[in-house]
Amino acid sequence: MKVKALSRSQASTERECIGDLRKHARNLDPAYHPMQRPREMTRAITSAKMERMFAKPLVGNFGNGHQDAVYRTAICRKSLLPLLSGCADGQIKLWDLPTRTCVSTVNAHTQAVNGLVFGLDQDFYSCSQDGAVRRFSIPGVLSSSSADATLVDSSSSSSSFQQQDRGLLDTWRIQGSFQSIDHQWDTERQFVTASDSAVQLWTPERSAPIQTHSDLWGSADTVNIVRFHPVEHNLIANCSMDRGIGLHDLRTASAMKKTVLRMRSNDLQWNPMEPLNFVVANEDFQAYTFDMRNLHEPSHIFKGHTSAVMSV
Repeated sequence: MKVKALSRSQASTERECIGDLRKHARNLDPAYHPMQRPREMTRAITSAKMERMFAKPLVGNFGNGHQDAVYRTAICRKSLLPLLSGCADGQIKLWDLPTRTCVSTVNAHTQAVNGLVFGLDQDFYSCSQDGAVRRFSIPGVLSSSSADATLVDSSSSSSSFQQQDRGLLDTWRIQGSFQSIDHQWDTERQFVTASDSAVQLWTPERSAPIQTHSDLWGSADTVNIVRFHPVEHNLIANCSMDRGIGLHDLRTASAMKKTVLRMRSNDLQWNPMEPLNFVVANEDFQAYTFDMRNLHEPSHIFKGHTSAVMSV
């Protein structure tokens, strides 16, 4: 029996100076590394994730913003320059998107702003929990902001009142609170609101709604979202607190169909490319795509969120 001792020279194992890397013995035979490819795959995935984690996707922010939480935003359907934002203290700001600056501030409501939408005549509508819908003229709001900049000797209360009054065109009130608002997509000046227990259709020429859908399939729960169809202008969709999603026909002033999900939906948007489909954001961490011709089951389910989906 022979026993052989392994011997290595000192130069093969030690560093020449302190700054050199330590030498390690490694066998490059693939037979001793069966998990080499999965290990490299894991390293590549981790590297890609780290690049995304340290990426900077933020394009820009809007400085000098609101003093409270922002509840609603709206963009114009005819131009991409203006942006509206409403917050919990009832204040509405008009922004210029290219410069990301606030061009005007309106103290529109006394409570939180629940809905914002642009009109067709250089105006916009806002609804709030204080039970009021207000219509403002954009040129009037811009002129009020320039006029307020020239005022020096005025109290805070009087300037706040004047700031709300300038640019205000109409005001509509109900007993209760408004939850959502949307305007027609075509040339007809009509807007629809969702209140505590009804869906109402309004025109700027009348102080009372021209249609009221209060019998929501036997449910008296609050309607939290209402949206006009972008093509079929007499069709509206809504989401209610009883976990329901419904369609209404304004020509016959009747409810068409309804489906009930497992949890409440927080937002609804029509597909601009395929107007037959719409997407709802749900409390069960998912978003659903429905075909308006078949509300029995969703056509697509979007998963991946770790909390309730609030907007789409």
